[in-house]
Amino acid sequence: MVLAALIDAGVSRRALEAELAGLAGVGLDFRFKIQRVRRGALAARYLDVLVATHPRKTKKAGAAHAAGPKRYVSGNREPAPGEHRHVHGRSFAQIRTLLRKAKLAQPVRERALRIFEALARAEAQVHGTTIDEVHFHEVGAVDAIVDITGAAAAIELTGVSRITCSPVALGHGSVETAHGRLPLPAPATLELLHGIPTEPAHVEWETVTPTGAAILRACVDDYEPLPAMRVSAIGHGAGRDRPGPMPNVLRAVLGSASTAGRDRVVVLETNLDDLVPEHFEFLMERLFEAGALDVSLQNLQMKKNRPGFLVRALARPSDRMAVASTLFAHSTAIGVRTSEWDRIVLEREERRVDTAFGRIRVKQVSDLEGRTTASAEYDDCKRAATRHGVALRDVVRAAEDAARGDTE
Repeated sequence: MVLAALIDAGVSRRALEAELAGLAGVGLDFRFKIQRVRRGALAARYLDVLVATHPRKTKKAGAAHAAGPKRYVSGNREPAPGEHRHVHGRSFAQIRTLLRKAKLAQPVRERALRIFEALARAEAQVHGTTIDEVHFHEVGAVDAIVDITGAAAAIELTGVSRITCSPVALGHGSVETAHGRLPLPAPATLELLHGIPTEPAHVEWETVTPTGAAILRACVDDYEPLPAMRVSAIGHGAGRDRPGPMPNVLRAVLGSASTAGRDRVVVLETNLDDLVPEHFEFLMERLFEAGALDVSLQNLQMKKNRPGFLVRALARPSDRMAVASTLFAHSTAIGVRTSEWDRIVLEREERRVDTAFGRIRVKQVSDLEGRTTASAEYDDCKRAATRHGVALRDVVRAAEDAARGDTE
């Protein structure tokens, strides 16, 4: 539904398939089938991932013969008698290795891994195991790997810098899974929505799957009504037709802010007098993985004249517990202070520019007077400088000059 909604909103199918071509190199054989459908009163796009089937081989005159040509079938249906599909469960470790080997754009790979990690953590919590021991069944199938990686790629292709979502509407009832019949919302879905605002959908079917909840957890910046924006595109992605008063449709609205925006962040702080300074880099990396928007370290003079540090992390309110848990797990903190702050944020956009050193990501920020400044992405510049054997400042200057030239 995420893929279908973003394609309906204008993401190029050809560009999306090009972004996902690297999955074929790790053995994922699939195609897209997209059609226009109606769900209730709404027209929408329905996207199906068609998965390759491999005919059963037979023995004839001492030689193996395929029973028929390879076909592509819907990833959502059950296999026909005699049909073999590679839908066996994969562990999170296997999926992580697969995505790291695939030739994907780095931002797409990182976003897809964040989605899968969020899902693995939820499943591990529900089933009382570790994330590397989690085996996905539905999600381990080819079509679901394509769904998640495709969602990451489609979001990247939109070029959006901020994603918001209305409170998540939840249905009731039960659903059949690889673990048997489970109540709705499914346990993993509810775990993923911990701290996220929800509301009843008043329908007796699954409105949010664990996969959908993981995409929300890993990609959404804030949960609020539709923010002030200049709407540029609207897309509708359809799920299966469901009974009831609400159409099974996901709506995506793309737009740009014309003024400074507002959002809300949670500030998490802890004072440490026994943190080994060399360990701070590792702690910072783990905090960013848990959803921190920014992390800082300040020197303190603590009680009994002990030198210490103030560790401060900013995060979305929905990521409060994930960031706090990371502080407890990877530092010597025994308590964490939290408070929520309002922020005023300038309009920003991340895009890629062409330079003599390759394509570099650049963040462009517009101030209240409409002036634009460009800042090159450090990691991209570092890789390009190393690859070409030039000074880092030369790559940064080239990227920022290219960004300014494109806007003049």
